[in-house]
Amino acid sequence: MTKGRIMSISNFMSSNLISLELDDDLNKVKAIFDSKKIHHILVLDNKELVGVVTDRDLYKHLSPAIGTNKETFSDSMLLHKKVHQIMSRNLITAPADISVNKAVLLIHDNHISCLPIVDKNSHPIGIITWRDILKLLALKYRKKIEQQC
Repeated sequence: MTKGRIMSISNFMSSNLISLELDDDLNKVKAIFDSKKIHHILVLDNKELVGVVTDRDLYKHLSPAIGTNKETFSDSMLLHKKVHQIMSRNLITAPADISVNKAVLLIHDNHISCLPIVDKNSHPIGIITWRDILKLLALKYRKKIEQQC
């Protein structure tokens, strides 16, 4: 990360991807969000990226009574909805050789919280989120401060 050197997003993206299929139900989505420390799940159809579902998407479609003693049959039936019913379909994606700066602009300009990184066949190979970008900036700033001391 020397000054003037272009940093590729492939150096910072997460390649440990968690994905779902279009017809997986929200029960499976909820189980993943409850057990992993992630906020985005990629949705695939024959290994091709077709959507993204976020924890916010999920909780917008579920009753707050789920998992409590106030849960009704209607509440629990919401967990049987399919991923394709709530996922975002109009995706902004990027290739692995995109620079961090361009990735930041894509995230900012398109008001998205994650940027899936795909190969030429639209198969996901990574993901970078706004949290990852913030962490990268914080570490870079910390390093700068330490160098000044």
